[in-house]
Amino acid sequence: MTTLVAGPDLAAGLLLFTLAPAVLAALISACITWYSMPLLQRYALARPNARSSHKIPTPQGAGIAVVAATLLVAASWAAWTYGAIPLPLIGSAVVIAMVGLVDDIRPLPVLLRLVLQAGAVAAVVFTTPETARMVPALPLALERGLILLAGIWFVNLVNFMDGLDLMTVAEVVPLTAALGLLGWYGDLSPSAALLATALCGAMLGFAPFNRPAAKVFLGDVGSLPIGLLLGWCLLELAWHGQPAAALLLPAYYLADSTITLLRRIIRREPFWSAHRTHFYQRATDNGFKVKQVIGEVFALNLVLALLAIVSVRAGSMPVAIVTLFAGAVAVAFVLRRFSRPQAS
Repeated sequence: MTTLVAGPDLAAGLLLFTLAPAVLAALISACITWYSMPLLQRYALARPNARSSHKIPTPQGAGIAVVAATLLVAASWAAWTYGAIPLPLIGSAVVIAMVGLVDDIRPLPVLLRLVLQAGAVAAVVFTTPETARMVPALPLALERGLILLAGIWFVNLVNFMDGLDLMTVAEVVPLTAALGLLGWYGDLSPSAALLATALCGAMLGFAPFNRPAAKVFLGDVGSLPIGLLLGWCLLELAWHGQPAAALLLPAYYLADSTITLLRRIIRREPFWSAHRTHFYQRATDNGFKVKQVIGEVFALNLVLALLAIVSVRAGSMPVAIVTLFAGAVAVAFVLRRFSRPQAS
């Protein structure tokens, strides 16, 4: 995926070729979701409780469709065109999805989940070539250790934030679309851009089944591996010398989940247990409609995606700093809105 300069006809053809994996992944994801719903209704039913945002029992586990469509399309397309998606990444995504599937059916102990997640993330981080560095001044082992911790947190925060109809769609679609566009311009590795494009399509195929009121949820089988795949794509972006963009794209999820976690730790609450204190959850308690929350999150993510693209294409440190500041202001504005009662 290099910068296109060969004329409008060739550019249009290459763009269509780039979008084809998204369309194929969307169709596969929608078909698997449709045919799996009766089985999920029987074996993986999420019943509402005091911390839930849904009111009636709803099947969960449709993340199987999203992850399967993403990996199938990305791996086969990469092998057909220019290379391959890293095998440790594919294997780790499958492992972490299986952990999530078991947890959806019969909850696993927290410590066991974390150990298995850590093993999956470590398999990706420590099989990466030593030439992939973000801070060369740091010892390689220390840098990889910090990336491992960040990866475990990112996998879990995507899971934590998947608590409202279409929430993960509103996050993942703008983020992955921006990554795909950056790959098309040559600012991201082809494998990461392809994976992001396939994931974007798979989420779009899942979206009609998850719109309010949702007929099916992703479940841990979807949110956990999606976090792993997104984290790897963002890590690739940072390794390509674009840390500002890698922070801007998931900025809302990072801010909401991290601030909420720190607050719960400060209050000495069991931060590992389910709760309703994320900003997006408080928004619904403060009078926001689900569609309003999702709409504002989606709009915010479009803004963050635009800022990330600007920071990459400008290739300027001052511009990167300005876009980071603008993104922080935009995220803070939305978080503040969500934390205050809606005017009647």
